[in-house]
Amino acid sequence: MGINKFLSLNEYDYNLPKQLIAQSPMEPRDHSKLLVLDIDNGLLEDRHFYDLPHYLTKGDVLVFNDTRVMPARLFGKTDNGSTVELLLLKQIHKDTWRALVKPGHKMRKGTQFIVGSNELTCKVDSVEDDGTRLVVLSEELNLMDEGVVPVPPYINQELNDPERYQTVYSSVPKSVAAPTAGLHFTQQLMEDLRKAGVEIIFVTLDIGWGTFRQISADNVYDHQMEAEEFLLPESAAKTINQAKREGRRVISVGTTSVRLLESNVEKRRLESNHIVRHGFGDTNLFISPGHEFKIIDGLVSNFHLPKSTLLLLVSGFIGKENLFRAYDHAVKNDYRFYSFGDAMLMV
Repeated sequence: MGINKFLSLNEYDYNLPKQLIAQSPMEPRDHSKLLVLDIDNGLLEDRHFYDLPHYLTKGDVLVFNDTRVMPARLFGKTDNGSTVELLLLKQIHKDTWRALVKPGHKMRKGTQFIVGSNELTCKVDSVEDDGTRLVVLSEELNLMDEGVVPVPPYINQELNDPERYQTVYSSVPKSVAAPTAGLHFTQQLMEDLRKAGVEIIFVTLDIGWGTFRQISADNVYDHQMEAEEFLLPESAAKTINQAKREGRRVISVGTTSVRLLESNVEKRRLESNHIVRHGFGDTNLFISPGHEFKIIDGLVSNFHLPKSTLLLLVSGFIGKENLFRAYDHAVKNDYRFYSFGDAMLMV
């Protein structure tokens, strides 16, 4: 399928009442709403997430991103007592991080402040073109002791239990945001799926700023994604390849797993004939309308922000007409949006 030279970002805007932006997670996790979309005929069905097994069949493969959110949020003070907030995005060296810093307009090159209970000196080493900073600490930071788990900026209340912004299967903490489609799963629901013959596999994509960074270009196709590291384990690759050869469905839990799988094929398509290969890698693949999906046959995803890369990925998978029909239905029926909101199953 050919890709148009121009696609206006404004085509992917929509109105969302503020009261539909979920401020806290649903309890229990799997009691959130589930909007089921039949991609081929556009039919919508209102269910709950614990109904997911009714829409999966024996032999389906569910792909989960098992990354964990690191406690990347730090607070500090300047010499005059002003509060500074850091979101550490990526460790460059043992004492150097790429970070978002608030208040940004005051954080010029050479600015110093104190962070953490050990009062480490932090210095802005450079200001990057995208607004991030390279910050250098006076000594290596023990992030697990000093930091707190960040939540998205549209969540205005404190999270009582930081584990509610982690999936129940999360592993190594290297991400700055959660793979939120996975927040709906409980251990019991996953066990029920296994008993029904659904194969569950785990991959890892460490979610960085690139996943949620806003698109600034008017033309969608001018947007450049930041690279993010991933791991596709050998056992997971074997399971996916066998399912594809046998014509069984591969369903991604979340958009990050989609990007991992689709970029894995993109990089190896001449060698592997659209079959995935295990190993480490990185991806800056921006999936948008016009993308030819080669691995996934279904998607579980939350409801995403207007004009976001995640919304464009979903549109690329289900089509723009299906996308806005589903989102309009969700708004009219009081679905909860964004990270702690409800979910969609698209098959």
